[in-house]
Parts: sequence; C-alpha cells; structure tokens
Amino acid sequence: MSAFFAFLHHLAFLTMTTVLTIQLVVLGQPLTLQSARKLQIVDRVLGIAAVALLIVGFLRVFYFEKGAAYYFHNAAFHAKLTLFAIAALLSIYPTVQFLHWRKSLKQGQVPQLAEQQRRRMRLIVHAELTALVGMALCAALMAKGIGVIH
Repeated sequence: MSAFFAFLHHLAFLTMTTVLTIQLVVLGQPLTLQSARKLQIVDRVLGIAAVALLIVGFLRVFYFEKGAAYYFHNAAFHAKLTLFAIAALLSIYPTVQFLHWRKSLKQGQVPQLAEQQRRRMRLIVHAELTALVGMALCAALMAKGIGVIH
C-alpha cells in the first residue's frame, strides 16, 4: 500500500510539473480562443493535482513511510511544505485571470490579455516551476536523512 501512495504522490507531482510547463508554453504564444480554453483546463488540472499531492503527502506522513515524528523533525520537510505553500499562493494570480475569461470564452471571444499581464503570468509560472524543483530537492534530502533536527 505504501508503494501505491508513493506512486500517487509522484504522479501528482509530475502532473503539476507537466501542467505548469504547458501553461508556460501556451503563455509564450499569442492568445487564441483555443489556447485560452486550454489554459483554463490545465489550470483546473493543476488545482486537482495540487490538492491530490497535499492529501496523499499527508497520508504518507501520518500513515506510511517513516512516521510523522521523522518528518516534522526534518528541516527539508519544512522547506518542502514552505515551497508548496509559495507555489500555491503564486498560482492564485493566474487562476483568477483565467476565471475572469469565462464570460468572453462563453461568447466565443478571445479574452483580453495585456502584454504586461502575460509577462507577469509567465514569470509566476517560472517561479512555481522553480518551487517544484526545490521541492524535489527537499524530497531527495529527506529520503537520505539529511535535514534531521535534533
């Protein structure tokens, strides 16, 4: 059972990485009706994957693996949670923008996206991906017992 939850945890992480990469690529191109819809869809997938990552991660901490005491006494674990929180907070801005597009998309119109907004969203997605890379590093450190607080 532990291996299955590890698989789900990794799958959610890879899904987040993939979806953010898709957002980055799509935001680097001129916005079309199709690409705006794609951004809305992948943003929903990102939210679902993030919730899955968090839930499965906490199930692993409390019911599988090394136990909660090990993780809560590990600096890398705290750093990983902090990076997750940063990525989650950063994702609010693009999500709100995508939600504002609903009316335009329902009317079959390409949403307005100012160049400054597009650049800001790309910068945010870059930062989110950087946070995920940091989370992967923290996970590797935790797996090797690095960061234990005595």
